[in-house]
Amino acid sequence: MSHRIGNIDVEFVESDKTFHNWWSHFKPSTRILPKGWQREPGRLALREDLIWDKDVPIPLRDGVNALSGLDKFEAPDPAEWCPRGYAMVQVDARGCYDSEGDIFVFGTQEGRDAYDTIEWIAKQPWSNGSVGLVGNSWLAITQWFIAAEQPPHLKAIVPWEGIGDFYRESICRGGIPSPHFWDFLAKTFNGKNSREDVGAMIRKYPLMNEYWADKKPQLSKIEVPMYVLASYSTGLHLEGSIRGWKYASSKNKWLRIHPTQEWHDLYQLDANDDLQRFLDRYLLGHNNGWDSTPNVRLSLIRYNRPPISFRSEDTWPPSRVQYETLILNAADGSMQENEVEIAESVSYDSTSWDDDGAHFVYRFGQYTELVGFSKAVLFMSCDDLDDMDVYVMIRKLDRDGNPLVGLNILMAHQKRGTLESDIRDENLYKYLGPHGCLRASKRRVAPEPGLTEDLSKSVTPTELWYPHDKSEKVKPGDIVRMEVAIWPGGMVFEEGESLRFEVKGHNPVLPEFPALHRTLTNLNQGRHVLHTGAAHQSHVVLPLIRR
Repeated sequence: MSHRIGNIDVEFVESDKTFHNWWSHFKPSTRILPKGWQREPGRLALREDLIWDKDVPIPLRDGVNALSGLDKFEAPDPAEWCPRGYAMVQVDARGCYDSEGDIFVFGTQEGRDAYDTIEWIAKQPWSNGSVGLVGNSWLAITQWFIAAEQPPHLKAIVPWEGIGDFYRESICRGGIPSPHFWDFLAKTFNGKNSREDVGAMIRKYPLMNEYWADKKPQLSKIEVPMYVLASYSTGLHLEGSIRGWKYASSKNKWLRIHPTQEWHDLYQLDANDDLQRFLDRYLLGHNNGWDSTPNVRLSLIRYNRPPISFRSEDTWPPSRVQYETLILNAADGSMQENEVEIAESVSYDSTSWDDDGAHFVYRFGQYTELVGFSKAVLFMSCDDLDDMDVYVMIRKLDRDGNPLVGLNILMAHQKRGTLESDIRDENLYKYLGPHGCLRASKRRVAPEPGLTEDLSKSVTPTELWYPHDKSEKVKPGDIVRMEVAIWPGGMVFEEGESLRFEVKGHNPVLPEFPALHRTLTNLNQGRHVLHTGAAHQSHVVLPLIRR
């Protein structure tokens, strides 16, 4: 079956039909799982009897049936939540496993399918008519699109870490096509028919168009209460989570930034208790004091000390943040408050993973926190090509100048006997710092369309929005000004510790999976030159709280 979004034909390929990711064969049925039942040894045992309606068809508006499957990856566990008084519907989305149709990746189709599903749920005899959405990653991403459709019986959403604008935040972040993660992930999609091939689409359509615009949620249309989770550990979801909270029109919205890895937090007892208070308030109507919960609870990474966890703030970033400019000096690799008078430059091999690029260090003379989006303004040139893919990162150095690595799951929560040296160098487990990237030919910055007047007031000086709808090449050797957006950070610097700003020709983030190690590609050729001083005051703008 062919599919079009706007005037664009969507590429589809065959889904994986081995169904290797499931554990129970298709069989519509109703069972009572007894107290103490376990799916397999080591799994959480049921605390009470549980009614399991399995493989129930849910009719969608175009006649396709989706199926409700016990627990889903990155979803709440029925063994935990049914005893808390909730019915859980775990849906196999369009095209997945035995659900009819083809698999779509985010966008309007998933939003409308879920609209129909929510309205079906509200009519069931076991439902009170109030439906909420809870989930992590994909199950969070889709919530932005679903809530924007405004299904009448959707009463609250809980996107616990999820991408928002798929093109700008993930598959083409900074205007650099990066399909490798999605190619890897999509091969695991199980279904009887076909799946949308977003990797093929970004190779065919690297510029923003109506196809990619359909995968940008209309946040201003979200009005239901929301409880959003975010963390610094993810290389996928941080910006989407923060922007979803900031730019949704919901009047009742909460943001909790935690200091660990997203899956680790998702199943903690205190996190579930906190979530239940929110759900009880908006799905059951309990006046349980949730409304007095701080709208923002902030955590900060200290790297060489335990994190600061869940500090109450007035907003995000906190209103007391000051935006400070530090000027880069290529002569000595320093950063300073005053302009650099003498022109200098530093270069790096843009094609080498082993060339760590240009580094600039600023030493703090007092306790300082970095909280929010940062940005870099760089003057760059390349003699060998008419374009550049530039990557940046902020690192923390200890008092001796050693770069620090944050553990996404603290040693106290690791398996007994685990040594720090046992923890793999993957983004899942280790956090280096806030990062960003930008393709020179797609550097144009503009005000973001679609924001209401009130929402526009919350845009900070370091937030950037790129149209990415055309390519403007750079003549080889010409110096071009690039404003590079840097993802939100939450870092603590003690007196005598330093911030190191890095510029390089490859993605500095640790791979999400071992299979992605040094596989990400770009168009770089030759040496990139970073110009500082005189007419080219390259600099960074940082959101700082100094004490």
